Amino acid sequence: MTALRLLQRMKRDWMHTGRRPSGLCGAALLVAARMHDFRRTVKEVISVVKVCESTLRKRLTEFEDTPTSQLTIDEFMKIDLEEECDPPSYTAGQRKLRMKQLEQVLSKKLEEVEGEISSYQDAIEIELENSRPKAKGGLRRSESLPAPVPPTGGLSSGMTALNVAEEGASPCAPRRRWL
Repeated sequence: MTALRLLQRMKRDWMHTGRRPSGLCGAALLVAARMHDFRRTVKEVISVVKVCESTLRKRLTEFEDTPTSQLTIDEFMKIDLEEECDPPSYTAGQRKLRMKQLEQVLSKKLEEVEGEISSYQDAIEIELENSRPKAKGGLRRSESLPAPVPPTGGLSSGMTALNVAEEGASPCAPRRRWL
């Protein structure tokens, strides 16, 4: 009797639309058995109604989203809810729509936070630049040295000969760089 009431409730909540009755019957049998303390496994119910385990799980999760699933056993036996629930496909679509809206809101907030972080990073870099010690003559090293000019004759002819002549080192020695 309980399984029949569950099926009626599932039908009222539009769970039967576009679905085979065996999946609904399996879900109703499993819930009714557990309501009356009959220990039946999912595999036992599957062997009776001949549906896949995933189908049975889907029907159970769809039933879980209905107001009937929130009732206690005593309330379910005494109260007959008159309101209908939306079909599961409609509620799934609404859930996806809400998720997209939430993702958009979160992405906007993330952009705001990233902008705030970058402004803090810029302020920190400026503060670090201002707090560096100055070189002799009041100029920083980067301001006192002219920008390097690349040689016109190519790397092999210009730079290696210049480095070897100036430093007296081998062509394989690393160049000194000013920071």
